[in-house]
Order: sequence, then structure tokens, then C-alpha cells
Amino acid sequence: MKTIFVITAIILCIHNLYAQQPVTDSAQKKVHLKAVEVTAKKPLLVQDIDKTIVNVDAMISSAASNTLEVLEKTPGVLVDNNGQISLNGKGALVLIDGRSTYLSAQDLSSYLRSIPGASLDKIELIDNPSAKYDASGGAVINIRLKKNRQNGVNGNFFTSYSQGVYDRENTNLNINYKRGKLNFFGNFDYSRERNYSADDNNRQFYTDDTQLTNSVLLQNRRQNSFRSTSLRVGMDHMVNKNTTWGFVLYGDLNPHKEWMNYRSSSLNPGHITDSTSQGFMRGQDRRKNGAANLNYQHKFNNEGRELSADLDYIRYQIPGTQHLQNNSFLPDGTLNDQAVFGYNLLPGIDIYSFKADYTHPLKNKAGWEAGVKSSYVTNDNNSQYLDLEGSYPVQDDRRSNHFIYRENINAAYINARKSWRRIGVQAGLRIENTHLQGHQVANTYTPDSSFTRTYTNLFPSVFVSYKLDSAGNNTVTASINRRINRPNYQLLNPFLFYQDNYTYTAGNPLLRAQYQTQYALKYQHRQNLGIGLQYGRFNDIIFQTTEAAGNIFITRPGNVFFGYMILLSVNTQLKPTTWWSLNANLQLAKMALKGTVGTEDLRNGTSTGRLNIMNQFSFQKGWSAELTGLYFGKDIQGQRTVDPRYRVAAAVQKKILKDKGSIRLSAEDIFHTWIPKERVISIKQASVYHTNETDTQRIGVAFTYRFGKEDFARKRKHADNAADAETERAN
Repeated sequence: MKTIFVITAIILCIHNLYAQQPVTDSAQKKVHLKAVEVTAKKPLLVQDIDKTIVNVDAMISSAASNTLEVLEKTPGVLVDNNGQISLNGKGALVLIDGRSTYLSAQDLSSYLRSIPGASLDKIELIDNPSAKYDASGGAVINIRLKKNRQNGVNGNFFTSYSQGVYDRENTNLNINYKRGKLNFFGNFDYSRERNYSADDNNRQFYTDDTQLTNSVLLQNRRQNSFRSTSLRVGMDHMVNKNTTWGFVLYGDLNPHKEWMNYRSSSLNPGHITDSTSQGFMRGQDRRKNGAANLNYQHKFNNEGRELSADLDYIRYQIPGTQHLQNNSFLPDGTLNDQAVFGYNLLPGIDIYSFKADYTHPLKNKAGWEAGVKSSYVTNDNNSQYLDLEGSYPVQDDRRSNHFIYRENINAAYINARKSWRRIGVQAGLRIENTHLQGHQVANTYTPDSSFTRTYTNLFPSVFVSYKLDSAGNNTVTASINRRINRPNYQLLNPFLFYQDNYTYTAGNPLLRAQYQTQYALKYQHRQNLGIGLQYGRFNDIIFQTTEAAGNIFITRPGNVFFGYMILLSVNTQLKPTTWWSLNANLQLAKMALKGTVGTEDLRNGTSTGRLNIMNQFSFQKGWSAELTGLYFGKDIQGQRTVDPRYRVAAAVQKKILKDKGSIRLSAEDIFHTWIPKERVISIKQASVYHTNETDTQRIGVAFTYRFGKEDFARKRKHADNAADAETERAN
């Protein structure tokens, strides 16, 4: 907490010193133009023709939340137990300021937990991306961080503290300085968090004639903690009124610790204990990430003809160690066996990418745009298994693994658009060539092996909009596009990793890319009502599949034959009174999967619904509040069927310091009902029931403060950077 108070004092001193500076004539004119000072409250949701924009600042509870929690409360977004993020039932490519993070699902979730919600500006939900976006992912979620665009010195400061079972602290400082043709900006984040996870599994095993043979009760109790410190700095240089170049440097240090204790009991058909096991895992890693971006923009005229380019390099290092011990006991409690072992984990990821986009408007509301992108990724994952039972560690090559993955994607696209009085048309085509290579490095036990694949795909997209009235208050839009979902890099690693005495995970080098075709029809009435109908068909769907080998469950990714989803969504924004705003999102869906898991047929489907309601209240003297409710009906995730669940949250805010600051109080998951309960099906002669509980019930307090001038100055608008679609597949 000392860090918070010191930074707060520094910010207030900067503000006081800056407020004493003399005001120039030019500045006086800007201060007097009160008509352009933005004081109105942003709406929570803004419906655009091709995306939904969520203004995070309008969500009071975001200040005491991290970015992953903000996403979980965003309409249409789902974060499952494995960290997979989806939008309206489709796997989503998550970008931050148009850039990918190049992390696996679980590592991406951890990274998003380290970003304070108060540092977010907006979230763009792109359900049916055009050809301009990378074809990876069924949808795109673009998280925009706050940026200052004012002259002089400006910035925002934020700090929060929340308490559940464990406490949490977030601090963020955003500063911008603009003078003449130069603009400097920086962002500092510090997060400290501790969480827990309580997993309970009931696994039952049967004979061919469905007679119970035995069952296993497995309890995992996991805790993890981290301290994340990150710094982002950059500069824009306006060479002249048409040309701007700049750079962005980013680095973060995120030491992470994890503890896991497990206990299991094996029971015979009479529910009498045959044996028990217990063990623990202690792990830690020191994540060090760095990125550099060089960007360029040239405007040929004032009509929108321009060229932009980005060059990116990203480096991830996540060295870590794990220490594990497993003990098994006879029914009388006598020690039967003991294993003590560990891992040295030495993963490293390097990403190089380049992207260029050209936009060319034409007469009569027409235009076209085109672009190219090339990315090259190397993922070097070295996992060394150590036998710790002797006087010193001994590496066991039978259980060690060194897997190197290289991928090169080259892409080009073209988009054309034309608008008439009431009709608008956009059509695009993207071509992507993928070349990948996986290499299992030989050791004294494992032979050297490798695989190579090369494929080229076309991804068309078409959008047609029609204004039902001359004012454009009622619009109908139809779209169709084709997308791909490539497996993340670690999913292709065939090695078997130990999780507990009854659970292993592995990759699958034979995993194929998933393809989907999406059709959508949407009606929009101003910003008040939106109704959408979608149909998506998915081939070679990638899901984590589970098979039983005796009493051991092995989870590895696989391709399910096909699936489909029909989705009806309704978004409405109402204002029952001058002080009450209501935002509601309702989704009704029919989903089905068909395929095989090992030797078992998979037929999983359901009809379900989701409801997200946010009530916002504005009172006098700077007071405001919100009350939110979220309900998820029955869901399917591959072999898993998830029971319905709901949660309720509330927050209150008071503006202070002449509306430049605020204090916010929040309560998350008030009744602690956000506890997923699921059943796993299509496992040969076995069934599984699983419950997972985490630290979602929390209360928090947050302080925000905005300092600097209020006059607006135009700033170079960064295009999406080159490093895009490989983000979620890097580990």
C-alpha cells in the first residue's frame, strides 16, 4: 500500500505545480471554448455497422476489476475454465490495441488478470470480421487501452484494493506530453493478486454392461499469486501535416507462484476405500516479456487516401520450476509408494511481423483498401523432468521434452465498398499461406522427429446494408464470411505432462485447423434496439478431449467432425427515467456437435439462453451507481455440459476534486453463485462430474484522478499493428 500513497502524492504534486504555470493567450482561448469540453457520460454500448463498442469507463465496477473480469461481464463474451475466450459462441482472437499477445489461452488469461480494468478505454466486439482482419478466430475482441490526446502534460492515475478470500491491488499511471510536432506517452501498471481454485471431481468407471467397477474422488486445492510490473512508452513525430512516424516499447516482469495440494480416494462398488493418494505441487516462474513497434503513416490528401505500416518484434520468456510429490497409501494408511520429481521449464517465444495497409477513397461514396502482412514465429519449449528422490536431481529423458515450433504466415487482402442513397455494399477477399514445422529434439531416450505442413486458403467476406428510412434510423445488415482457427503452438506438442496422480495432459501433432462459415442478419434501430440472427457451421472443431486409460484421464486436443450454432441476440438500451439507464442483452441459441472421441461417438447439443442486465443510476452531487445481473443457461464445451449459473454485482461512485477524481466502491458476485458445475460425456466406460470454485466474491474500493489540460489536440491514430492473429497460439 505504500506504493499507492507515494504515487498518489507525486501525481497531486505534479498537478499543483502544473496548475501554477502561466496560461498563454492560445491556451486561454481554448479554456474559454467550454462548448467543446466533453462532460457528457458515455453510453455503455455503442452499436456500429460492423461492431459493438463497450465504453469501459461507463462501467463503474471496472475500476476495481481486472481486464479478464471486465470481459466476463461484457455482453456475449464467455471465459471458460481453461481460459478460452469466446464471443457469441465462437472462439475469439483477442487483440490489445490491435496487437496480439502471442499467448496460449491460460497464459493470456493470466496476462489479462494483470491489466487493471481502469486502464481500458473501450472494448470492440467484432462478431463478423471483414477481410482486413486476420482470418484466425471466429470473432475478434479488440481491447483498447487509454490514450491521452491533449496538448501539454496530461494523464490519469488509478489505484484500487479489493478483498475476497485473498486481497488484490492494482495501480496504473498514464501520462502524455505533447509539444509542437512531438508527442510522448507512457503507461505504468503494477498489480498484485492472489487467487484460489477448488476443484472437485467424481469419476466413475463401468464394465461393458454398465456395471459400476470403481470410482475415484479427486480434490485439487490450488493457490496462485503474482506481482506484475509493466511499462509502455512511445513517441509520435509529425514530420509534416501529412506524415507521422513513431515507436512503442513495452516490457513487463511478472513473477508467479503456484501451490497445489491434491487428495484422492479410490472406492470399490460398495463405496469402500481401496486406496488413497495425496500429493502437492510447488511451482514458480519469472515471466519477462518485451515488445517493440515501429509505425508509419502518410496521408496523401484530406479525403482519406493514406498508407500505414507497422513493424513488430515480441519476445516472451517464461522460465520456471515445479516441484511435485505423490504418495499412495493402502486402505490401512500404510505408505505404498512415493514419487518425488520436478520440472525445469524453459520456454521462449520470438515473433517478427510486418504489416502495411493502403486506403483509397473514390468518388460517389466508394473506395477500396488493400494490405499485406507477414509473420514469423518461433516457439522453443524445453521441459526437463528431474528425479528428486536421490541426493541430487537427475534428468530423466524418458519424461523430458524439447519441442520447437516454427510458423510463417503470409497474407494479402483487398476490400471494396460502395454506398448509394440507402444501400451499402462491402466485399473483400483475404488469402493466407501458412507454413509450419514442428521438431521434437532427440535425447538419450526420445528419437528425433519432425513434421511440416503448408496450406493456402481463401477467406471471402460480404456485407450488405439497407436503410429502411431516409434518416437511417432503421438499418438492416446481412453478412457472410469464412474464418479459420489454427491450433495454438503448445497444442501440437505431443508430449505427456503430469498434472496429478490421475490426470495427464498432452498435445496432438495431427491436429488440423478448424474452419467455419458464418451467416448473419441484423436489424438496428438507432442505439436503442438491435436484433441479430446468426448461423455458423464449423468443420474440424478443435476441443480439448478426454479419454480414460484405466483410472488415468488423459486430456488432449482433438478435431470434432462438425458442429453448428443458431443464435438470436437482442440488445436494448432504455432510459426509464432521467436518472436510470438500462442495458440488456439476451441471447437464445441452439448448438450441436457431432464427431468421435477415441472410440466413442460424441453427440452433444443443447438449447440455451444468456441474459446480461446492467442498471445504471445517476444522482445529484456527483453520485452514481450500478446494479448488474448475469445469467448463463446450460452450455456445451466439447465433451462438457455445463450447468446454468448466475451472479449479481453492484457498485457506487462519488465524483470528487471538481469532477477530476472519483471514489468507487464495488461488490462482485454478491451471493457467490458463479461456480461452474459440469459433466464430461463420451468417455469409454466412464463418467465425470466436476465443480470449480474461485475467488469471485469480492468487495473493492478504487480511486481515479485525471490531471492536465482539457483542450483537445489531434494525435496520430495508430492503425492495428502487424503482430495480430498469432497471439493466442504462442504457448
